[in-house]
Order: sequence, then C-alpha cells, then structure tokens
Amino acid sequence: LVGALVATLFLVGLFGVRGNMGTPILSRTRTHLRVPYTPGTRRFWTRSGSHGLQRDTQGHVSIYPDVGNSPGLSSDSSDGKLGVLMLNLGGPETLDDVEPFLYNLFADPDIIRLPGPLRKLQPFLASLLSRSRAPKSKEAYNSIGGGSPLRKITEEQAAALEQALKDKGQDSKVYVAMRYWKPFTEESIEQIKEDGIKKLVILPLYPQFSISTSGSSLRLLAEIFRKDKDLSDLQHTVIPSWYQRPGYVAAMCDLIEAELSKFEDPKKAEIFFSAHGVPKSYVEEAFDPYQDEMEHCVQLIMKELRRRGVENHETLAYQSRVGPVEWLQPYTEDAINELAEKGVNDLLVVPISFVNEHIETLEEIDMEYREVAEEAGIKNWGRVPALNSNPRFINDLATAVLDAKPYIGGIGTNDAESLVPGGDVEDLISLYDNSSEQPIVAWEWGWNRNAETINGRIAMIALAALGALDFLM
Repeated sequence: LVGALVATLFLVGLFGVRGNMGTPILSRTRTHLRVPYTPGTRRFWTRSGSHGLQRDTQGHVSIYPDVGNSPGLSSDSSDGKLGVLMLNLGGPETLDDVEPFLYNLFADPDIIRLPGPLRKLQPFLASLLSRSRAPKSKEAYNSIGGGSPLRKITEEQAAALEQALKDKGQDSKVYVAMRYWKPFTEESIEQIKEDGIKKLVILPLYPQFSISTSGSSLRLLAEIFRKDKDLSDLQHTVIPSWYQRPGYVAAMCDLIEAELSKFEDPKKAEIFFSAHGVPKSYVEEAFDPYQDEMEHCVQLIMKELRRRGVENHETLAYQSRVGPVEWLQPYTEDAINELAEKGVNDLLVVPISFVNEHIETLEEIDMEYREVAEEAGIKNWGRVPALNSNPRFINDLATAVLDAKPYIGGIGTNDAESLVPGGDVEDLISLYDNSSEQPIVAWEWGWNRNAETINGRIAMIALAALGALDFLM
C-alpha cells in the first residue's frame, strides 16, 4: 500500500500539483512576467466576446465583462428582502473538531490540486494529512482557549451588517457560510431557499481575492447553483475583493494610529504588514491577483497614513507557509529577523489579510512570531487588532452591498480600481479559469525556472510517504 502511495505521489510530483490535467509541469513555461503594482496603473478585468483574454501593456491578463450588455441589472429597492451571503473560512470550535476540519481543508481541490487521473485519491490524501497535522494543530487551538472564535465573530459581523443596512433603509437578511466548518455553505444556501430570498449579494470576508480563499468558496457556490434547480430564480452578484474601499482603508488606519500611540516613541516603530501567504505558483502559473492586490492594499493604507502625518517605514511579509514548495516572499519570520539585524527595536504588526481574530492572529502572530521577534532582539512589540465589528468597517461593508445591488443578475465592475470583476459566480469562475491557460513549450534538460518547484514536489512526496507510514503504524 505504501509503495502504491509513493508511486502515485511520484506521478503527482511529475505532473504538477497545480498543473492542468495531463500537462507535465516540466513542459510548461510562463510568458506572463509579473510587475509589482504601481500607482496610476489601472488593471481592470473585462471581457471581450465570450470570455476572451487580453493583456495590458505590462503583460497582465485582462478579462473584459461588458457591463452595458449585462442582463438583469436592477436598482429597484422595492423587490423584497435582500440577502447577503458572507463567506469565510471556518474554524474548529472544539479540539474534537480539529481533525475533521483539517480533512475538509485538505480535501479541497483548490488547496491541493491533483491531476485528473489522480483526483479520486484526494480523500485518502486528505485523511493522511489531517491525521498527521491534527496533534500539532490541537496544541495551537488549545493555546487560544480550545477552539476558534471565527464563527462567533463572523456571526457578530453579520448581525452588525444587517443593522447597518437597516439604518440605510435596506431590509435585508445576512447569512454566514463557512467553507470548511459549520455553518457550511450548503446549509446556508438551504436557509436562503427556505427564507424565499430572490436577490443575493455574495460578500467574501477576504479583503483581497485569491483562488485559495474567495475563489474556493465561489467555486463551491457555482457547483451548488448548477446542481440545484430551485436556485434558478435566485439572482445574485459577487463582491470578490474590496480592499480598495475608502471605509476599509480608513478603519485600518484608525487602528494602526491607535496602536502606534502606545509606543514610547511612535515615530520609530516599523509598521509590519503580515499577510497570509500562498504558494508562488498560484501567482506565477495561475495568475492569482492576490499579491498585486495585497501590495496595492498596503500602498493605499500607507498613502492615507501619510496624509494623516504618519511617516513610519513599512514592511510587507507573508506568513503561514507550510510544506516544501516556495511561497510568496519575504516570509514573516525572515523579515522580522532582518529588521532586527538592521537595528529595529519597535515593531507594530498589522494582520492585513484578516478581518477576524482567529488562529493565525491569536496564536501564529501573537505567540509564534512574537517569540521570533523577542529572540531576534526586538524590544517593543505591538499588534493591531483585527477589524471584527469595527463600526466604520461595517458601515463601509453595508455601502459596498448597496453599491453592488444594481449589478444583481449580471456582471458588474467597481468604480474603484480592482484586479477582479464583480458579477455572477459562474461567470467569475469561468473567467478566472480561462485566464490560467498557458502555452506548451519543449522540455529542456538542466536548471530552469521550474527546478525549485519540482524539487519541492519531490520533497513533498517524501513527506507524504512518511505520513503514510505513520498512518499505517
């Protein structure tokens, strides 16, 4: 059995965890050269014809939705109660929930992508990984009280958003849908059907879009909508990213200023943005806009801080790296050590990917990275809290929902700059999938740009084999 698993995982490594079905990663190259976001460069997704692709002058893939021809656009506020579906990751509420939560996570093909012929093995692989990771994860959750507060905080945000919409004259019902734990997305959709909701705004609680977060939840929704004929008359639109909204930026700046004021000399503190990482291949091979959006988000926040007179230096780094493959860099722990070596004594950490307190803020940042900082010589540590139900933030989300309402039933775009289009779930997923196509070139011997990825996958095979042995013993 172990031999069969190792052989299977060898094929996974050969054909590429994130490669297209049947296309060896060794024979693929990337013609898209990523250029960091610079102010004034507008990169809208639009659609030409039927999901046509175009590239801007910097080589970025563009998808052009024709808003003028979008069906079903409506700004009528008298057509019944508006539904809002808030999407989030989910988290284990007790220690007993940890292993099944991890299983759901690793069983997601947007987290671990296997080539078509091997996809039937995903449940088996998810079982191995969840069992091997559960003991360490339980220790982490135990250190923050025995479970994740994510559901409680998200439900508080939903109640606050519903009230904010009511205050703006909009009758609504806000639902919470978690991707990997309760309340599951399927359960929330059933409740939406029972309540007779006919118009729905889908709001992922991730400020920046990534295929591994918003994309995964939207793909699941697309599948549910396709299979359930009772949802055929449910009109909807998606707000896939909203990091550029002025209310969100202002709320983040409010929190940063408040925490800076607690330092003995606020002007000396390094503002350290720590974002959730993703594998580098997501950006370079699948054209995930996450890194561009993250860099732009930090620029917008720093621009507003500068306007308020805050001149502190800033750093952006990426946390939560797992496995042997290369992730977005710089890594948070490396960046902390480098800042300490440069003589930085005051560090204010800003969790920039998260709008809820959960394991990655309460344990990973507050405990693990704080320990890294203290061992490196950082003398004064501060951490900006997550937005949670911050009134300014919630009010801006309510405005975002109302701004999206005219596009219910068709593809929409935001007035502010965005790398991802708003619109119908099915169209959004289809547009995104089509943007991932790449040309095939001949394989060449020797060191090349894929070598590190391949070596990482070989290491992953070895780790998986060891996990299999542990599972069987």
